[in-house]
Amino acid sequence: MKNNSLKTKLKKIKLILFDVDGVLTDGKIIYDSDGKEYKNFHAHDGFGIVRASRLGMKFGILSGRSSSIVDKRASKLGIEYVIQDREDKYVAFQEFKQRHNYTEEETAFIGDDEFDIPLLKIVGFSAAPANAVKTVKASVDYVAKTEGGNGAAREIIDLIMKAQMKI
Repeated sequence: MKNNSLKTKLKKIKLILFDVDGVLTDGKIIYDSDGKEYKNFHAHDGFGIVRASRLGMKFGILSGRSSSIVDKRASKLGIEYVIQDREDKYVAFQEFKQRHNYTEEETAFIGDDEFDIPLLKIVGFSAAPANAVKTVKASVDYVAKTEGGNGAAREIIDLIMKAQMKI
């Protein structure tokens, strides 16, 4: 993809949607002996979300799994839209669009596994962390230099915000 066409895509983005496991986290799901779930989130990603939100960007989470930890993290960061327990993210996004005023062209999605590909193919800008599966990396507009849960979300947010000359 030409750098010019990438920049054109980035300038149109109003909403950034994230997968959780492998994008906002390192992909590891840890349970203690009582069945309590733990996830690792990176502070750099959190700062990137908060800063970009203050500059007018909207954020959402679209996850195939459901976790109260995700709700808590989203609330802490002011992420407006949280959709969980939706394996078919393409269908979930179509339903989301009917309730909210966003187009594919205005939406970015960051995913890391094969079930993310249908949505990655239709959004205005698609991205993946460095440790995404090969088929995903081959399907997106941008592959981060950093891994999921280690600053990939921040890298991608900053890329968009710089293209929009907001940072």
